[in-house]
Amino acid sequence: MFGLEILAKILKILRSDDTPAQIAVGFSLGMILGLTPFFTLHNVLVILIVIIFKVNLGSVIFSFALFSGLAYLLDPLFHSLGYFLLVDVPALHGLWTFFYQFPIIALSRYNNTVVMGSLAVSLLLFLPVTFGVKLFVIYYRKTLDPKIQQLKIVQLLKSTKFYAIYKKIQAVRQG
Repeated sequence: MFGLEILAKILKILRSDDTPAQIAVGFSLGMILGLTPFFTLHNVLVILIVIIFKVNLGSVIFSFALFSGLAYLLDPLFHSLGYFLLVDVPALHGLWTFFYQFPIIALSRYNNTVVMGSLAVSLLLFLPVTFGVKLFVIYYRKTLDPKIQQLKIVQLLKSTKFYAIYKKIQAVRQG
């Protein structure tokens, strides 16, 4: 039953009035929140971006949950990449020293190998994930959704009194 609820919420996000770009950027921002340790300065910035700009909050929450689970599995990889960037690349040592002289940047925990590695991975994935999700939302809305709406089970569910009541409640909520 829990899996059906998640599927219903995903379909609700895909069929929402938000643009594909709003859904995609929300998904990618949630990815950053999920892949990186939560209590970091850059995540405060990500949350501010979510609050200030009109992105799909449902996609932020969904991808945050999805990538939080994935992050635990990838922590050893994040540690190795962070260690490489912080220690094994001498060309970056001056940059890290420069950053560490600013108290606000020092509070960002960038010197933690897992934070550095996960932030690097999430920033590298941001644009490809955003474009991929945007293309998927466009494909879903043009191709898959009409086919799903024609399924017998969907038409049967839409013909019930429960669905009619649901649509009335939804119309009242939207004003």
